[in-house]
Amino acid sequence: MARTEHFHDPHAPKPNSIVVAVTTFVLDGQDRVLLIQRTDNGLWALPGGAQDVGESIAQTVVRETREETGIDVEVTGMVGIYTDPNHVIAYSDGEVRQQFSICFRARYLAGQPTESDESSRVEWIEQHALDELNIHPSMRLRIDHGYANLPQPYIG
Repeated sequence: MARTEHFHDPHAPKPNSIVVAVTTFVLDGQDRVLLIQRTDNGLWALPGGAQDVGESIAQTVVRETREETGIDVEVTGMVGIYTDPNHVIAYSDGEVRQQFSICFRARYLAGQPTESDESSRVEWIEQHALDELNIHPSMRLRIDHGYANLPQPYIG
């Protein structure tokens, strides 16, 4: 299913849903961040996705990261909560979702970067190389906050 990101776009469609979703900020031993290139829009992003009924939010982080990247992680904290009502995601099935994403900090446990149905590429990316990638501004904010290691989670 294709998706289109609208960010502070006055012509964006009106949202018709909010879904609890997560993203995972995880670094390897060389301070490289784990990113995927999404198959639904081609953008680079932190791994993540929607919470399933019957799982805790930490279980969602672990499951989504493993599914999209092949990497096993352990949740260690929170980077922030991202709920900008002017960021909506329109899906090809008619759903228009208002952003609601909790970005978690996690520790790498095991695994090798492995592509999935949702990720055409999975790579550990050095911070200085981020500007070369096509990353949505909202996702870049989460990555920058993760690297900043703020004393308190971002709420916005």
